[in-house]
Amino acid sequence: MKQEPISILLCALGGEGGGVLSEWLIDTARHAGYAAQATSIPGVAQRTGATTYYLEVFPLPLAELNGKRPVFGLNPLPGRLDMLVSSELLETARQIANGLPSAGQTLVITSSARALTTMEKMEVGDGRRDDAQLVKLVQDNSRAHHVIDMARLTREAGTVVSATMLGCIAGSGVLPFPAASYEAVIAEGEAKPSARVKASLRGFSLGLAAVSQQREQLRVVADSLSFSEQVAPVIRDLPAGMAAKFPPAVHDLLALGVARLRDYQDAAYADRYAQRLQRVLAAERVADPAGAHGFAVTREMVRWLALWMAFDDIVRVADLKSRASRWTRVLGEVKAQPDDLLKLYDHFKPGAPEFAALLPQALATKVLNWDRRRAAAGKLPWALPLKIGTHSVFGMVSLRFLASLKWLRVKGSRYAMEQAMIDQWLGAVVAGAQKNWQLGHQLALCGRLIKGYGATNERAKENLLHIIEHLAQVTHFESDALRAQAIAQAREAALKDEAGAALDQALLQHGAAARPVKAQPIRWVKTPPGRVKPAGSARV
Repeated sequence: MKQEPISILLCALGGEGGGVLSEWLIDTARHAGYAAQATSIPGVAQRTGATTYYLEVFPLPLAELNGKRPVFGLNPLPGRLDMLVSSELLETARQIANGLPSAGQTLVITSSARALTTMEKMEVGDGRRDDAQLVKLVQDNSRAHHVIDMARLTREAGTVVSATMLGCIAGSGVLPFPAASYEAVIAEGEAKPSARVKASLRGFSLGLAAVSQQREQLRVVADSLSFSEQVAPVIRDLPAGMAAKFPPAVHDLLALGVARLRDYQDAAYADRYAQRLQRVLAAERVADPAGAHGFAVTREMVRWLALWMAFDDIVRVADLKSRASRWTRVLGEVKAQPDDLLKLYDHFKPGAPEFAALLPQALATKVLNWDRRRAAAGKLPWALPLKIGTHSVFGMVSLRFLASLKWLRVKGSRYAMEQAMIDQWLGAVVAGAQKNWQLGHQLALCGRLIKGYGATNERAKENLLHIIEHLAQVTHFESDALRAQAIAQAREAALKDEAGAALDQALLQHGAAARPVKAQPIRWVKTPPGRVKPAGSARV
């Protein structure tokens, strides 16, 4: 997976220690084992100007880069900032006016304190800018924001604002560094911290607590709004007969799952989902009759089973791309005005597997075998590049026609294959839960492995089924508790490493076979006449 550096812009007034803050962050990154780079743009001293410091931090530790070094940028790009931190409210607004933060990406942390500009002081009357308008500007141009009175916290700590800003950055969670790394850099290795260091640590602690508290408050509010505005209306739509068959602990997720599958296919498909869950619930009640674990096995299956049953295919993609809500969202993202002319093009590249998915098994096999013969002959897998203008009548009608093929989905080869795999996983969860609650729970959590599409999705399903066949259905474990532990370790290994090396190691550690190595075709690239043949012209 491609990794991008985390980009941060620091804005401090003259004499506020912006340079020290920048050095603290670089030293913290190095202390924690991460690569980082900082540049600065000097400004005029004191309030007539400010110095900005631009940092980039690579989100993976150096130890995981296998000797490679990331390439950093020297200056911020408009709309590409991950975090903007400023010690003064109007200075934050100035950076917003420069177009650096964006509503879709940037976390803005700003002080609510003001240091009046020369022009504000020169006004005969009250020349101060309206703080409420400045805060509104911050809200409109950030994905999230924290407005904190850093000046007050700095006075309480008896330090400079750079220490408080460092604590706010640490509390934001944007950087992957523990608080101990920041504190170690502030202490500078002093065995007995001086009064200056103690004051800086107090400022850091106050800033950290202020942002952490706001994040927790926002999380609680978001959870409450999410439940009241989204889950509760859906729960009311849950059929009474279906709700009576399940404990209240799973009703919220069950309602969402049923709604998702009705939208994906139809009511009969949602009923099949509920019938599968009833098998899991019955098995869990064998191991945990009183529901002491909150029906966690069933709850996890409610979540992951709904996601797997609503697998992506060309019918689903066409449906989502052609919905009115998507067009409304695009209009908002590009900020289109009523008189603007907007053209929207969607690019698709379906291959043989996507078309074969909607065909009966016999025809699908012929299409896939034909594509495999092409690959064996050194050709690229067949694909059909498409550019569809969703804004046009023809483009929208084409997508809506594809979206109407839900009836064909259930007759296709992929639908049959997905249902068979789901039933294999479901059977393992049911059998495991009947023997040992923890075993059933760990197998249910394996649903987390199913994600992505194309090759990523295929690999995820193969990993899950391999874990079931070689850890859940073998007899060499001394107890079901040890079996559950092995499954948990294998699952976490699969989630950490996309290539699967960690999963293979975990499997071998528990006496299971590693995943079989897949054959990959070698394609020979012909060198054009007159060109020197490059080294390693064979591509795997």
